[in-house]
Amino acid sequence: MIQVLIADDHEVVREGLRALLEIQPDMAVVAEAADGQEAVELCERLSPDVVLMDLRMPRMDGLAAIRALQQRCPQAAVVILTTYDDDQLIVEGLRAGARGYLLKDASRDAILEAVRAAARREAVLSAEVMARLVERLDPAAARPPAGEPSPLSERETEVLRLAADGLRSKEIADRLLITERTVKAHLTAIFTKLDVTSRAEAVARAMARGWL
Repeated sequence: MIQVLIADDHEVVREGLRALLEIQPDMAVVAEAADGQEAVELCERLSPDVVLMDLRMPRMDGLAAIRALQQRCPQAAVVILTTYDDDQLIVEGLRAGARGYLLKDASRDAILEAVRAAARREAVLSAEVMARLVERLDPAAARPPAGEPSPLSERETEVLRLAADGLRSKEIADRLLITERTVKAHLTAIFTKLDVTSRAEAVARAMARGWL
């Protein structure tokens, strides 16, 4: 059971997230916090697996809370869930120690998958956020020479496009009528060709270069 702490200063947001998470058989909301300070205190006491953290909150904002959690509650994986899509906030949030960054207009499935991925200690970034991050940190990678051909095969591109849509390996296999092992082999080839280590990075790099 994944134990989740929700930190947001809007009660209606907390209620909505609780309603979404608590109907999942593998999740339980252990507490809600209305500001960063309360989130840190509750995290120390309850030791949740995942913290869904807003950025703009009273008393202590999300960035300060994330930094505090790195010291006082390091076992908790923090996923930023905010309305702010500012590039600088994305960078600062990840540097502060957040495992992921989602916008509040993310789909329910995306939020649920983010919680599960964070609990597995995986990075959680939407393709859009990752693409913007890649462009900010590596502008040259985001502006390849015009007409640069994709190193991916047609099937690898299909696999990556479905991964970008949020499908898991088994779901991709079912969609393409191939085995899950074959999907994983394609992903390994994709990672090697694009010089990345995760699906999010692969999607971001392919999108930035116009291959997806």
